[in-house]
Amino acid sequence: MERRLAAILAADVVGYSRLIRADEEGTLLAMRAVREQLIDPMVAEHRGRIVKLMGDGILVEFTSAVDAVACGAGVQKALATRNSATPETSRIVFRVGINLGDVVIDGDDIHGDGVNVAARLEALSGPGGMCISDAVYEQVRDRLDLRFEDSGKQDVKNIDRPIQAWMWSPARPEAVPEMGPGGVPLSLPDKPSIAVLPFDNMSGDPEQEYFADGIVEDIITGLSRLKWLFVIARNSSFTYKGRAVDVKQVGRDLGVRYVLEGSVRKAANRVRITGQLIDASTGTHLWADRFDGELADIFDLQDQVTQSVVGAIAPKLEQAEIERSQRKPTESLDAYDFYLRGMAAFHHFTKSANAEAQAHFTRAFERDPNYAAAYGMAARCYAQRKGFGWVVDHQNESIEACRLARKAASLGRDDAVALAAAGFGLYMAGEIGDGDAFIDRALVLNPNLAWAWHVSGMAKALLGKVDMVVERASHAMRLSPQDPQLFAMHAIVALGHFFAGREDEAYRCAEAALREKSNFVLAAGMAAASAAVSGRSEDAEKAMARLREIDPARRISNLKEWLAFQRPEDFDRWANALRKAGLPE
Repeated sequence: MERRLAAILAADVVGYSRLIRADEEGTLLAMRAVREQLIDPMVAEHRGRIVKLMGDGILVEFTSAVDAVACGAGVQKALATRNSATPETSRIVFRVGINLGDVVIDGDDIHGDGVNVAARLEALSGPGGMCISDAVYEQVRDRLDLRFEDSGKQDVKNIDRPIQAWMWSPARPEAVPEMGPGGVPLSLPDKPSIAVLPFDNMSGDPEQEYFADGIVEDIITGLSRLKWLFVIARNSSFTYKGRAVDVKQVGRDLGVRYVLEGSVRKAANRVRITGQLIDASTGTHLWADRFDGELADIFDLQDQVTQSVVGAIAPKLEQAEIERSQRKPTESLDAYDFYLRGMAAFHHFTKSANAEAQAHFTRAFERDPNYAAAYGMAARCYAQRKGFGWVVDHQNESIEACRLARKAASLGRDDAVALAAAGFGLYMAGEIGDGDAFIDRALVLNPNLAWAWHVSGMAKALLGKVDMVVERASHAMRLSPQDPQLFAMHAIVALGHFFAGREDEAYRCAEAALREKSNFVLAAGMAAASAAVSGRSEDAEKAMARLREIDPARRISNLKEWLAFQRPEDFDRWANALRKAGLPE
């Protein structure tokens, strides 16, 4: 059996069935024109071979990953230009996935895992965009003037391992400022604003990457406790990890005045942290320094970095705020190390990484039984599993989540991370009132904690405080405008619109969430419910099919295990909408 390494491009047309039903002849003619005028010439220019056409799809083989990505981007850009003069209901829009892998040769056809992965990546892509595998990204990152966003490791159907995905869209030009969640350029906040970029790991050991990332996360946490400072969330800052950046562009992307960058070197029991603070509006270096010490002094070193940054931005700072920002989370370095490993795994947002994170957080609080944040993050792992439909034993996992959450809250009365994680775990386990109260307390302690604003929006929705939902989730988006969890924030905004009677807006937001994370259960449910209520029967049917695929056990009868709305009228509205969309009893 002949095999070879190839770059495989898989593409399909978004909403093809709808287009055919609306205008079969016009759609077929438009498809032929797109292929003859755009796709065929572009594939030929980049030395590709069209393997086969599949109705609304196409499979293309290239010998070079660079050629494959350049071709995909070229087609999408040309289509975007062409569609600008075409009515929205008649536009031909593609999703594109590209993988580099081994293929099996079968005459003119190709098969194998490399092809299957390309097809799964195509399903993850947003309309008009492109999703590539990590193997492809490594080939093109320094060779093409295209900007890809890290979407983390994705669990996809019929592939037995998570796939690292990278996203690109022509709607995000490489040389223009980023837009905020509402499509408006980000303006500077009315107080000093800062983003802390991932520090370079200078240890010479890739295994120490989690340690360098953890140091940065703790510096962000220390800065974010200062209420007079606007601090971009970790998830948006870390989208720049591993990339050469223009600090001025980072300032425009994130809407901040200052950028902190640096490096971490860990050797034996010694640690060195370097940092430099830059005014992003001018590129001027405001401060640079180096901090050396023993590993046992790691928290003191972090505090020195935080103090130096604060001193450069605002020399007159209340001493009480400094002291609060310097409180150590634990006295145990072993516990801290496990906590950092847990955080690194948690942010991959996959089922296997969630289990790994849970194990690390458990080891952390086993070594330090007073480590509040470790208990809280262990409870947050349960909340993440429930959000993605990964829960196996709802009753027992819920009991354990509540136990961990209450332990975190009792130990961490002044720890915003512990309280927010505890609150999230509690309300996802059904104890919404206490969960909401803990999250509100966390936001008083740390008003820059983006993910706490995000989960607060969900809590308010479950409590029926409809007027607060969109506001809270939107504030989370501003604190973290490039967050890999924007899909979840969009879904919560959709909830707010749905219960406020704005079903069309709810559907639009739910669709935006699904484009970014096609396996997110809440987004699929919101799309189905809002489409059904607003009379979009075809869209409701499609969204319900997606919901049933990713959460096949979901029924009206077990709906309260998913989202426990406190007001009976809210639950009835939710259940009736899903029933109308086709969810079985």
